[in-house]
Amino acid sequence: MRFKNDSFPLDAADVGILEALQTDARQTYVSIGRQLGIAHSTVYDRIRRMEQYGIIKKYTAIIDSERVGKWRITAMMTVFTNPKESERVAEKLCEAPQVLEVYSSLSEELQIIAKVVAETQESLHDFIANSVAPLHGVLRIRTSMVTKKFKEIPVSILNDPEG
Repeated sequence: MRFKNDSFPLDAADVGILEALQTDARQTYVSIGRQLGIAHSTVYDRIRRMEQYGIIKKYTAIIDSERVGKWRITAMMTVFTNPKESERVAEKLCEAPQVLEVYSSLSEELQIIAKVVAETQESLHDFIANSVAPLHGVLRIRTSMVTKKFKEIPVSILNDPEG
């Protein structure tokens, strides 16, 4: 089954199932079915179909690193690149375990924005100096350390700005 722009149309039941899973992915099919007023077998079939089509990519646990004693520095790194090399630089950043997210942005110049974590300021500096700065195409790097987190949630059907 192929859809326009590789998208997959979701009906109200699919959206309800996704919302339930994003709230608590450990819920049973029976529990989700009760919430939505549909049979648990329908929930099972819909989930399997959404997994098959790549709508549901994986199930994971969100861990509070501070509660397990893993204090980390979080930084937002803006990497200004040669436009011809930006894709390659972004791909290399994606390979680093310290890098959690990578985006490209086009304002007055092409830039890559990456969310980076490190154990210490020194390890952050070493990563930037030894792994990022030497990449071919990197023109300059601006790093901003996160000092306070106000909101951090994963992308969700629940917080879709278009409803």
